[in-house]
Amino acid sequence: QVQLVESGGGLVQAGGSLRLSCAASGIIFSISGMNWYRQAPGKQRELVASITSGGSTFYVPSVKGRFTISRDNAKNTVYLQMNSLKSEDTAVYYCNHGGALGGNWGQGTQVTVSS
Repeated sequence: QVQLVESGGGLVQAGGSLRLSCAASGIIFSISGMNWYRQAPGKQRELVASITSGGSTFYVPSVKGRFTISRDNAKNTVYLQMNSLKSEDTAVYYCNHGGALGGNWGQGTQVTVSS
């Protein structure tokens, strides 16, 4: 049974930073690509960042240069370091394994950026 447990969300002022964590179990983490998605109120869930098993990364343009995805295979954990946060980054952030269709999801963690 796959479990993804996010943590690290919260309320932060614009320009601030947060680091999200996602602890995974039930998968062979070291060979798994991992993703972070987010869903803002009234909007569709969107991909934010991805990391392959080899450590290659992808970012959507709106977060490139501000967010960093990383992984610690010894801890079966993927991280999302978010810097220079903006009000438009406010959303529920979800950890994902396996992609948007048929993949596994965490419960989500709320990130609220106040302007």
